[in-house]
Amino acid sequence: MTPDGVALAAVVILLFPMGYFLLASPAFLLVKLDIPPVTQLLRGMFNAHFLMTSIAGVIGTLVFAATGRLGFAVGIGLITAFAVWSRRWFLRQWDVQLNARDAGDADAVRRLRRLHWGGMLSNAVQLIAVVGSIPFIAATT
Repeated sequence: MTPDGVALAAVVILLFPMGYFLLASPAFLLVKLDIPPVTQLLRGMFNAHFLMTSIAGVIGTLVFAATGRLGFAVGIGLITAFAVWSRRWFLRQWDVQLNARDAGDADAVRRLRRLHWGGMLSNAVQLIAVVGSIPFIAATT
């Protein structure tokens, strides 16, 4: 496989967890977040999403750096760094709201929903950026 093909494959690898999350996370808008198994499942899905995006991002960053496309390497590296930071921050916030909900805080469910929306929006923005960069990657091949 040529370096150009490897670079495009790296983008596809990065798109997989982002695309899956884009399709899977809206289903949780249809259920209430005051049900503990639902919130634990959604937390696990966010955890897996951030972890897989981080791993795919590292692969993509290394591939783009190895093929000499440093601008793309920096862009994917930023997405990777954001995923690593977001995972830590997001899961901490999620756990705080779960504990508040379990302690009887009526607004905690609303804050969990806001976190859910924020996570989906963040993923959508990053996915748009990656998909939007594909023509530029293909133009340099």
